[in-house]
Amino acid sequence: MAGQLIGKPFRVVVLSGPSGTGKTTIVERLIHDSPVRLVKCVSATTRPPRPGEAHGISYYFLTHEDFTSRRLAGEFLETAEVFAAGYWYGTLKSELERARNEGGWAFLEIDVQGALRVMEQYPSAITIFLEPPSIEVCEQRLRSRGTDSEETIQRRLKKVQDELQLADRYRHRVVNDDLEQAIGTINQILLNQSE
Repeated sequence: MAGQLIGKPFRVVVLSGPSGTGKTTIVERLIHDSPVRLVKCVSATTRPPRPGEAHGISYYFLTHEDFTSRRLAGEFLETAEVFAAGYWYGTLKSELERARNEGGWAFLEIDVQGALRVMEQYPSAITIFLEPPSIEVCEQRLRSRGTDSEETIQRRLKKVQDELQLADRYRHRVVNDDLEQAIGTINQILLNQSE
């Protein structure tokens, strides 16, 4: 699974965590500040782009037919259908090759179900589960966004509880109760794996 690239091992890094744990902020910081070169794998989706999103940067925006065709051809590392919205999401295997070709580690920010599928294919993956300090903090963060209905917030909180039940499947668990400390902990995990 892990290959060699200019004398340095290639790694797959997976970061997951429930909504409201600060994943987006941490991912952005890790891309810029990590002690190893992380290349963020761009996910594919069948949902339409939102304002400000760009194809190939935010997501690969695929038609449902193209996504299905690629899925059936085995081009995805993992896929999931978000039933509430009816859209598909997934990580193309070619994204891992892009990371390898760019001389970095493939960095996937994906949900728990996708992460479990990646773990089956890449047992040596560096898997990190980002935890909220508490469910209450998670709920506060979700509410402070001001973008979700009460029904959506309740559905997300149920998913938080479900995902926390699977946290022990990850090699590392990091609680994000202090942003700088969480980033420092993850950077140390990556540094230890680079030796």
